[in-house]
Amino acid sequence: MYCRLHRLLRIHGRVQGVGFRWSLCREAQALDLSGWVRNRADGSVEALLSGPAAAVETLTAWARHGPPAARVDRVDIEAAAAADLSPGVFEQRPTV
Repeated sequence: MYCRLHRLLRIHGRVQGVGFRWSLCREAQALDLSGWVRNRADGSVEALLSGPAAAVETLTAWARHGPPAARVDRVDIEAAAAADLSPGVFEQRPTV
């Protein structure tokens, strides 16, 4: 058995229009994480990650630099409550 971690990330910088959501979604799926990613109207990207602690830590570290065209200035990290997510499903959601 493993420790399941739930984490909300808010990524700031040049993170929209550079393939950040698509890349984060692909990385999350490769790590078998559950959750979602979406753009926010303020120009940031928000992601809810759920899965084994090591996989969540790996994706959190990836989010600190993102895809090649991104420029990450800051990543805000919050613990998140367990969400009603389908296991192994990671999706892009509409902008809020």
